[in-house]
Amino acid sequence: KRVWQIIDFKEKINQPFYYPLKPIKSSVFELRNLFDVIRKALLTPEIETLTAYGLGPAADDDLFRYPLSLNQIDSILNPPRPEKIYDEEGFALTGIREEIGIKMVPKPLESSEIVALKIKEDWIWDRQRGERYVRIIGIAPMIRVEASDGTALPPRELFWLYYPEARSVLAHADCFNPMNDASRRTFEDIFQKRFFNSYIVKESNVYNRTIESYANGVDALAESERIKEELFLLEHDLWHY
Repeated sequence: KRVWQIIDFKEKINQPFYYPLKPIKSSVFELRNLFDVIRKALLTPEIETLTAYGLGPAADDDLFRYPLSLNQIDSILNPPRPEKIYDEEGFALTGIREEIGIKMVPKPLESSEIVALKIKEDWIWDRQRGERYVRIIGIAPMIRVEASDGTALPPRELFWLYYPEARSVLAHADCFNPMNDASRRTFEDIFQKRFFNSYIVKESNVYNRTIESYANGVDALAESERIKEELFLLEHDLWHY
């Protein structure tokens, strides 16, 4: 069964993905949040091998069909932002700084703007081994989005990463271990051992539709829990009689 889930960084168990907002360096280790780890790998191809995949013309493609060039990645990680223009000549004469316009200036994304992570997974029930395991196919950082009036909108994906390719990068990136300061934990450990909480936003279906396309608010959460319950019952009915 193919499932798409969202890891919300506001949840306490998911905070190792979000913090620290600024890298913490010591003589023994270096702590970065997940987005900073991904950004460093993408912008230093001579050191790390990691490919980002675009979302396609409709901004909904998750099949890893549109590999991004370094210039395209740079434009995504440094989007144009509005910056006020002031009348410097008038300020020199009158001492009053007057705004005369706005220009778009590329500015790097802050890691605090990445508020969630979408993951694409295959849930596999192995009859011969008598076990169920989850194989992560891809991950996509999701950025906070606001309307022109400041209203919060659902976060959107920046790009997709093919997880089997990204595992090498994640396995060499330490993150905070809330259970034991003497034991280091990597992001690859978090994903493989499922040290996170998430909710389902889509399952493979004949309509290829997401939950939000037919349910909103509490109804969407209830539908997510219904799918989780179905997956649990499927596993339960396979191994128990």
